[in-house]
Amino acid sequence: MTQLPDKAMAIKKKKSRRTGRARAAPRAAADSQRLTAGEWFEKLAAVQARLRAPDGCPWDREQTHASLRTYLIEEAYEVLEALESGDDRKFAEEMGDLLLQIVFHSEIAREAGRFDVSDVIREVHDKMVRRHPHVFGEKRAKDSAEVLKNWEQIKKEERAAAGRKKADGGNEGEKSGSLLDGVSKALPAALEGFQLTRRAARIGFDWESVEGVFDKMSEESDELRQAVSAKDAGRTEEEMGDLLFAAVNLARFLHVDPEIALKKANLKFSRRFRRMEELASKSGKALVDVPREKMEEFWETAKRAEKDSARKLAEAGKA
Repeated sequence: MTQLPDKAMAIKKKKSRRTGRARAAPRAAADSQRLTAGEWFEKLAAVQARLRAPDGCPWDREQTHASLRTYLIEEAYEVLEALESGDDRKFAEEMGDLLLQIVFHSEIAREAGRFDVSDVIREVHDKMVRRHPHVFGEKRAKDSAEVLKNWEQIKKEERAAAGRKKADGGNEGEKSGSLLDGVSKALPAALEGFQLTRRAARIGFDWESVEGVFDKMSEESDELRQAVSAKDAGRTEEEMGDLLFAAVNLARFLHVDPEIALKKANLKFSRRFRRMEELASKSGKALVDVPREKMEEFWETAKRAEKDSARKLAEAGKA
């Protein structure tokens, strides 16, 4: 066998290592895809800890629970938007962004010695087991309505137990709290109203039929008209709130999330209004300079075009 010079041998070994790495790269990528959810979660938590380390990312290190509040809300809405889009890749990506917020907050808490992400996971795990006795225990539930009723009762008992634990000496006579406890006042108003009425409905405090809710809306509308006619600003605001609350209740009764429904209505209005601006521009004017009657024509044109487009898409889907 011919001996290669030292330099040639080194080059050959270098090429061999490079080729080995090239072959190993796809294998490593494939192996990474086979990691379990738990392993990926640990990797994510480790990344966030590294970003918060003394020699990590300056921006991440500056964040606090308070500074991250806006991002938490934004990510939740972006998840909803991705869900509506039907794009699974986008949906998964946005849920990942939301998950990162949980990991981020947990890391900040861990650094302060309060709790860590394991505590967060354990809490929700134990809660899900505890609140599903019809699955993990001896209790049985005949339908989803009974499940929800039991869920609210269990939550009430949990809050009562927590209250007793906080009280000095564990006073058993302490008030057990309300079924409405736990509905965050930080929620958007429509979502808060939805949650409040949903909890009340779960124990039977609800309308017997949708007609009753429509009647209530008519009643609130009449009272609002009276307040407006009386030029009573305070009462007008109150009656406007009552009418909106009744509308939220109607949405909940019809199994519609009012926040999502309103978001869609906002999007529809924005889409049609922008179309009006385009139509005005094509006529050589800015929309602000168009007479009101012409604006109404533009609105109806935009509305018809949108409905025609939706109809064509539906027909194409059936074909």
